[in-house]
Amino acid sequence: MDLSDTEVTHATGGCLCGAVRYEIRGSLRPVVACHCEQCRRTSGHFVAASGCAQRDLILREKSGLTWFQSSDAAERGFCNRCGGNLFYRRRDPGDGRVSVMAGTLDPPTGLRIVGHIFAAAKSDYYAIGDETPKFAGDYDSPEISDPEI
Repeated sequence: MDLSDTEVTHATGGCLCGAVRYEIRGSLRPVVACHCEQCRRTSGHFVAASGCAQRDLILREKSGLTWFQSSDAAERGFCNRCGGNLFYRRRDPGDGRVSVMAGTLDPPTGLRIVGHIFAAAKSDYYAIGDETPKFAGDYDSPEISDPEI
């Protein structure tokens, strides 16, 4: 799966109510769909996320932004007014990247889904029907060839 940053170098977005608005001034990663339990529980389905360097994310309105520590390794940014799921970042500062929920980007995005991670952990009520690569766990895990997943 090619996770090289795309040619998209500027984007804007925000939550449903507008209490969080952001601008990205830099390259975005292609969209990856994550089917892990945490992503399913924070979004109500699976998460589709792009990403950028944290230094390229400018918060234009942040009065509603709250960070929730979802594990020892990561935290998630959401709007405390409308509940919008916006960001995911590793807590260790060495990463320097932030995932941005693709549905919060203002269209047109110019982005595409390039793969599915934690596909083996998906819920039972849906199938992953597209032709992009599917991985049992993270990007480094074995690719799943089962078309029924």
